Amino acid sequence: MTAPAALVTGGATRLGRFFVETLAVAGYDIALHYNSSEAPAEEVAVKVRAQGRDCETFQCDFERDDPSALIAEARERFPGLAVLLNSASAYAPAPIAKTDMALLEQQFRVNLFAPFMLIRGFAESVEEGCVVNIIDNKVVRNQYPYAAYLLAKKSLDELTRMAALEFAPKIRVNAIAPGVVLPAETRSSDYLDWRVEGIPAARQGRPEHLGQALLYLLDNPFVCGQTLFVDGGESVNSVGRHSENYPG
Repeated sequence: MTAPAALVTGGATRLGRFFVETLAVAGYDIALHYNSSEAPAEEVAVKVRAQGRDCETFQCDFERDDPSALIAEARERFPGLAVLLNSASAYAPAPIAKTDMALLEQQFRVNLFAPFMLIRGFAESVEEGCVVNIIDNKVVRNQYPYAAYLLAKKSLDELTRMAALEFAPKIRVNAIAPGVVLPAETRSSDYLDWRVEGIPAARQGRPEHLGQALLYLLDNPFVCGQTLFVDGGESVNSVGRHSENYPG
């Protein structure tokens, strides 16, 4: 019997790496996409294989390359491909006034165009499966310091629902919107304390919270077209902290 497999984009580092490890433990073989993190990708692949799952790495630069071929390559290697996890992301904060065409295009190519083409290719190639897009809980706000990034992520959020309608019931498409889980290393402790003050659950999240959300979306056949916010309630806190107002 062919083992189920998952294609994880951006699977070599940060949350992508954690999602890879979560899926491997859950019994999936892994097609691990990376852009420039070849050595970390191979490290993750070794760890997955040590857990008894198969893992192959695939390089693709979403800023320059056509991602469509990635689905065909992954499915040729893993005939049981059943999950597409769009975790790769480009993050370049800048307000509208400081966003040029190059930055706008880069943010949309990685954060929207690549998932769009991958979803399309996945739906064409598999008989049945699940897509999970990784978004950002900022999509409920209009935080202009992240203009291009946030507009692309908002579009990906809408794409989740649009694709769910087009490809169901064969393909279920959902999304996860993480909150404060793995902040950038450049974020200060003061910033994190300030963010936590606006989280009703009064805590910073952990990667395993996102892993639980991922498995829920994969295992529940009656969830389709949903964005699951895993952020301690920050996104529904209308008086919460808005990043454009951060004093630091």
